[in-house]
Amino acid sequence: MDRTTVQDNTEHSPDHRLVLVTGPSGAGRSTAIHALEDLGYEAIDNLPLSLVPRLIDGPPLGRPIALGIDVRNREFSAAALIELIDRLTRDPRTALDLLYLDSTPSELIRRYSQTRRSHPLAPAETPSEGIAREVELLTPIRARADHLIDTTEMTPHDLKAELARWFDVGKAAGLAVSVQSFSYRRGLPRGVDMVFDCRFLKNPHWQPDLRAQDGRDSAVAAFVESDPLFVPFFQRLRDMVLFLLPAHVTEGRAHLTIGFGCTGGQHRSVAVAEKLGKLLAEAGWPVSKRHRELERRVGPTHPTHTG
Repeated sequence: MDRTTVQDNTEHSPDHRLVLVTGPSGAGRSTAIHALEDLGYEAIDNLPLSLVPRLIDGPPLGRPIALGIDVRNREFSAAALIELIDRLTRDPRTALDLLYLDSTPSELIRRYSQTRRSHPLAPAETPSEGIAREVELLTPIRARADHLIDTTEMTPHDLKAELARWFDVGKAAGLAVSVQSFSYRRGLPRGVDMVFDCRFLKNPHWQPDLRAQDGRDSAVAAFVESDPLFVPFFQRLRDMVLFLLPAHVTEGRAHLTIGFGCTGGQHRSVAVAEKLGKLLAEAGWPVSKRHRELERRVGPTHPTHTG
């Protein structure tokens, strides 16, 4: 029996929408902060990490907040920033997006050579040494990103246009969709508007060659989709979501979160979330993906910026 469930938590809207902007020096963080400010965000650059919770404790500002954070912050460490991200994610008053701006090391070196500035992590050495240290330091932060934008081939104008496409709060059809996966063992994520139970699908965990992989891998996704129940389930899911999204736009919603759960949050829920995220992006909806249980794993991750 299909145990798909739907929950409506729309009565609990967050007080603050917060976009944390980070990434290696030279990847475009300052450009992004200015672009978000132009889009109507309250822009704050390099606020000490310990003061961010106080910002959230204050009254709603009536507009979203863009907060720039990089290694120059006097309290910066990967552990401290991850702890802050986890704290804000758990806070029902806050809708959090982590925007990570990335670029290839060779392009970062080229940009530094043009400005002739020293790198903050290598003030007395070559920029390449500082870039290597910073990339290593930020690796666990990159793995947590809700939006990952590679600016290597982008001009500042291109980056501003991309940010406007994803973060413009003034657009009439500016509904941002977040697709998330999770494990029922750890409970439902906060702030999820619709929840679908994927535990009725065949579990790749019991396949020795698939157990160590996750739902982003093509072999796992193919196994999940081979379940006879998958096609009718996903067709109904697609039709319902595509029917509901315009209705939420009409109601003035700015953000909608769709959650998919399974036993471990590694395979089935991830595969379905990935497939729906791709479908919605192809249909023109701004989509971000988040896999809660995979964020707890150490190692390489896949970009979560869809579209």
